[in-house]
Amino acid sequence: MKKRQFITAVLSVVLGCSASAAVAKPSAQEILAASDAIRNPDHPFGLTTTLTEYRDGKQTDVSTLAVYSRADKESGQFSSLIRFIAPARDANKLMLKTGNDLWFYDPSNKASIRISPQQRLLGQAANGDVVTFNLAKDYHATLSGEEEVLDADRQKRNSYKLTLAATKPDVTYHHIEAWIDSANNRPVKARFYSESNRLLKTAYYRQYENQLGAERPTETVIIDGLDPKWVTVLRFTNWAVRDVPEAWLQRDYLPRFKPQ
Repeated sequence: MKKRQFITAVLSVVLGCSASAAVAKPSAQEILAASDAIRNPDHPFGLTTTLTEYRDGKQTDVSTLAVYSRADKESGQFSSLIRFIAPARDANKLMLKTGNDLWFYDPSNKASIRISPQQRLLGQAANGDVVTFNLAKDYHATLSGEEEVLDADRQKRNSYKLTLAATKPDVTYHHIEAWIDSANNRPVKARFYSESNRLLKTAYYRQYENQLGAERPTETVIIDGLDPKWVTVLRFTNWAVRDVPEAWLQRDYLPRFKPQ
């Protein structure tokens, strides 16, 4: 082979490899969707969420919820029914998410009222934080680059940094910065902002365990945007595949709901 032909062949291989690598690199929206799939099973499921609030390192409040979720076949977004278990004063109260509508039902007065996803439930956890959701369905993602960040255990993680802009007016947060582990698409860290660009809270995803067929985060640590000593920890236990009937996800059914 002549020298010029050899150089041409080498360049073709190099350029071909580069083109393949460029094609193979996922888009920001694909990275976000892959991260959603790690947080959420792709079939109806139930779990228990325990929220614990800490101030200056001391526990100040705790609440326990039973969560039942299933994805809507058309939108891909989750609908969820949440039953309050503890404390006793809140037992059997219900919260229902359908689309981006959120309803609260109190059996003592048999009334269901619409509530805001942004409203605080306990500590730094908002109503919208305890329901299952797919970020890729409500936010447009932009890849801001790759960064090495510290996870909740102070370990370095090479991560994609995504900027998420809300595509709907009734979502919990106006925009979000999210760091996704570039090796496995695990969510590492996120910052949540108001419309005025005020940092509301920072969340870390940790304690990955094999649950319902994938390694999923079983704990989220939420730190207040102004006071880092105000921390809320969400722990997820009792994961189970379960039937979530369509009837459970109707506002009119709330007074008749009986836990199984």
